[in-house]
Amino acid sequence: MGYRFLLTLILAAMSELHAGDNAEILALPADGWDLVTDNVMGGVSEAKMSIDTVQGERCIALRGQVSTANSGGFIQIALDIRDSARLAEGYDGLRLDVIGNGETYNVHLRTSELWLPWQSFRASFDTAPEWKTVYLPFSGFEPYRTHARLKLPKLRRLGVVAIGRDFDADLCVKGLALYRLRD
Repeated sequence: MGYRFLLTLILAAMSELHAGDNAEILALPADGWDLVTDNVMGGVSEAKMSIDTVQGERCIALRGQVSTANSGGFIQIALDIRDSARLAEGYDGLRLDVIGNGETYNVHLRTSELWLPWQSFRASFDTAPEWKTVYLPFSGFEPYRTHARLKLPKLRRLGVVAIGRDFDADLCVKGLALYRLRD
């Protein structure tokens, strides 16, 4: 996946950034995303991932029901970024273009220093029924069940997650980029 991911990154950065943006595209709704649910640990949440068009914009969709029954409670789309983690150095955070059903969702970052599957660095964002851009500064990601610090060169996986309570998830992401604050 390494070369394909880097090529996607370069092509996307050349074709998708607007003049004046100070960002690097990480992923677009194409390939490389995986669907993960709490079913891997006995949970009963249901989800599907698809490439969709919402309000005229191509996006990756995460839809389903999050259930806390049977010790569950999450669904997510995840992207491995192993070959490109160093690209995050020098950036201030993540920029997502999202639309959803008004619920709160998370972004979970995992590094090579985290061994247990529930460990991550987490930040939340709200959705609305119209497209909006969300900025998540790396300084705002909270460690979850770890004492480690977020080290961007060790970044390995990024997940967009519906988690923690019973609810219907309906979220689309049309762009995911690293951003840098202007000097």
